[in-house]
Amino acid sequence: MDCIFCKIIKGEIPSYKIYEDENVYAFLDIAGDVDGHTLVIPKKHCESMLDCNEETYKNVMLAVQKIAKHYVNDCGYKGVNIFNANDKCAQQSVFHFHVHIVPRKENDGIDGFPHFNGAKENIEEIHKKLEIKNA
Repeated sequence: MDCIFCKIIKGEIPSYKIYEDENVYAFLDIAGDVDGHTLVIPKKHCESMLDCNEETYKNVMLAVQKIAKHYVNDCGYKGVNIFNANDKCAQQSVFHFHVHIVPRKENDGIDGFPHFNGAKENIEEIHKKLEIKNA
């Protein structure tokens, strides 16, 4: 497999490890875009959250919460942004499930929420299409 995140987990590519347990590995994103930008990944390869099993998803999200709380409670940050992309159309660039944690400080100048161009369809029609019945 030629997955860069799998290579990081195996130690074939160096990383700045933040957290590790038997199921999850977290490390700093080397893009240099935001201080503390962290990626949390399952050790078990799956392409996105859409194809990982419930246990893998739960393990990743529990680690995300643990790391985010650490950043806020112990590292001087006030909050975090949590991001995830699934599929090329959603701008997923590495096809190994991963969650981004971006630590935030007051007035840090980071625009952590995307700007959208406006809905194109009627909200009632979208509701009919997206509603999960018998949940």
